[in-house]
Amino acid sequence: MPNHTIADILRGLEAKTFSSEEITQQYLDAIAKHDGNFNSFITVTPDQALAQARAADTARQNGSAGALCGVPIAHKDIFCTEGVRTSCASKMLDNFIAPYNATVVERLANAGVVTLGKTNLDEFAMGSSNETSFYGAVRNPWNTDCVPGGSSGGSAAAIAAGLAPAATGTDTGGSIRQPAALCGLTGLKPTYGRVSRYGMIAFASSLDQGGPMAKTAEDNALLLQAMAGFDHRDSTSMDLPVPDYRAGLNKDLSGLKIGVPKEYFSDGLDPEIASAIEASLDEYRKMGAEIKSISLPHTHLAVPCYYIIAPAEASANLSRFDGVRYGYRCENPKDLDDLYTRTRAEGFGEEVKRRILIGTYALSSGFYDAYYRKAQQIRRLIKQDFDEAFKSVDIIAGPTTPNPAFALGEKVSDPVTMYLEDIYTIAVNLAGLPAISLPAGFTKGKPIGLQLIGRDFDETTLLAAAHQYQQRSDWHQQAAPGSV
Repeated sequence: MPNHTIADILRGLEAKTFSSEEITQQYLDAIAKHDGNFNSFITVTPDQALAQARAADTARQNGSAGALCGVPIAHKDIFCTEGVRTSCASKMLDNFIAPYNATVVERLANAGVVTLGKTNLDEFAMGSSNETSFYGAVRNPWNTDCVPGGSSGGSAAAIAAGLAPAATGTDTGGSIRQPAALCGLTGLKPTYGRVSRYGMIAFASSLDQGGPMAKTAEDNALLLQAMAGFDHRDSTSMDLPVPDYRAGLNKDLSGLKIGVPKEYFSDGLDPEIASAIEASLDEYRKMGAEIKSISLPHTHLAVPCYYIIAPAEASANLSRFDGVRYGYRCENPKDLDDLYTRTRAEGFGEEVKRRILIGTYALSSGFYDAYYRKAQQIRRLIKQDFDEAFKSVDIIAGPTTPNPAFALGEKVSDPVTMYLEDIYTIAVNLAGLPAISLPAGFTKGKPIGLQLIGRDFDETTLLAAAHQYQQRSDWHQQAAPGSV
């Protein structure tokens, strides 16, 4: 089961090797038996999953099957799912039952997927290690003493452990790509506006983007095909045609120009990761690609820029959680001020409160110009760096993370060190670009991720480049020691 891909499952369903109900039951059994080792799920929905699987089998029999009919997947517990708890891994929403489906959930359901349950994450997607969850830390199947990355760590761990063939994630500063790298998976952050944010509980509205996580680029293409497209309910959704991503996987890469930023190979990069990235670039040379050194001069400003903008937007977005309309409410408030104060103090975890405080400070009178406005000006410079680079290259390549998976608890007491784990991913969100992380080797038994960054709305080239690399390598086929 651990090496089942979506493409494998579709072939098996079409050949009637197994039914959707049978394979869904296999995954549910695996979750029940093994997820205690990983804590990758917050909520499992066996009754709903089996009902969906039986409906999928019926649809296949009567010829009305969708593109992903009968494929079991998991959803990050930040996407609203009608009638199912949607907690954002927070005490604040521990009792919240979503009354509607997020667009991502709705579109995948229309394509016929079966939902196994909701996966764990850093609280409100704020974290890089999946240690800030109200429901406890997630463990990496490659080494259960290590983090799986965050914030989509539950999705990544579930796939790497063989508890789901694929899952949805969200990426605000690297939260799909970083856990994909640390867990040996392929994860795609689409262009901002390519996938609707409707029903995806907001962290930082100008940065958040939903996307797929799976073992292969081909599976990511299949998932993105169902997820992408214009949504009138999301004012940031782009009304653009959605290409046939799977058909584009074999796009000719000869003559492809790949830029390698010199800023990505600094002293902070693990030498074994640097060597693995160089070896990957050699494979692209053999495929006919041209490798070119480039510069992204404002890279060093991405982390401080992000940690002004993201907390500022989080401060605004999380102001709605006040104990009045839904979610956690403190016991016996004395008055309205006490209700607000104690509800938020008791309902939010430490990292969420830290970011709300930073964001509120950055937006406050007297500091807005010095911090928030300056961060937005730097953001424009970062986007201009990418625009200039893409005048001479087609995609940009480098490491996804500076280090492999680190030990649980190692960085919890030092938030700045934790934030620096996203140094190569954050700029992509600030610029709104698409990027993909794919397995590119191992160091000390831990996976290494190669990141490819593309032009706006050119996910096709990224998926093709990742897919063709995976036809020449087997890193993505390796099973984690902890997988079932």
